[in-house]
Amino acid sequence: MTSNSTRSRIWYQSFVHPVEQQPYIERLQAELDAAASPGIRFEVHGLDPPDHMFHPLTEFRCAMQTIRNALRAEREKYDAFVIGHFQEPGLLEIRATLEIPVIALGEANLLAACTMGRKFGLVTIDPIFIEWHERQVRMHALEQRLAGVRAITNDLPGFMQAFTDDAAYQRVRANFVEQVRPLVAAGAEVILPAGGLPMLLFAREAPFLIDGALVLNGIAVAAKAAEMALGLYRLTGSVVSRRGTYAKASPHCIGEFAARLW
Repeated sequence: MTSNSTRSRIWYQSFVHPVEQQPYIERLQAELDAAASPGIRFEVHGLDPPDHMFHPLTEFRCAMQTIRNALRAEREKYDAFVIGHFQEPGLLEIRATLEIPVIALGEANLLAACTMGRKFGLVTIDPIFIEWHERQVRMHALEQRLAGVRAITNDLPGFMQAFTDDAAYQRVRANFVEQVRPLVAAGAEVILPAGGLPMLLFAREAPFLIDGALVLNGIAVAAKAAEMALGLYRLTGSVVSRRGTYAKASPHCIGEFAARLW
């Protein structure tokens, strides 16, 4: 069940390019290293091409790549798999295929938010994702806990600049705060930056409070959710029901799918 006697490896699937966004990948790896418990190693992997079109078709293509990588992770004896993209494309298919625990950035943060406040709000990275996240919340049956979804307007280069330039950071932060305040007015007690980029960007503020509402450090949440799932898996032998939604794909089903990917 473990890759070696001293360290457990968790595959963290980011949706950015491993070379073009290497500074982000390195910062993400450092954040996960800081969050990891002794004996746990998160290993960040990117996508090529990355998720950069902000369209459902691109999300579908990234889901295909992520399913392929999830199968590879299990073959290579990783101990758990994290879908490090808030929209979590491929979650159902991956969790219904892998035996090892599967954690999704969006789901983990939505569930964590429900333990920290009565209502939560989402601020996404582009207006195109507002409806997507509303559907996502409904899919997880949490719509009664949702205060709303809003979006900042910032492109990928602007985000990348904000990691190293304080003036750029302050601009992104001000935009984010502007979108959060109406959510707080609507009852949000917890705020989720709906994306790995803003989550990592705002992780430097601990705690990050806006009008009293807590902004989650979503990367840390996903890391600890993965560790908990792995621990439960080792104690109980399973962390997923195979009764319905996540009924296990047969070896023939998996083989047929994999044969079309390699």
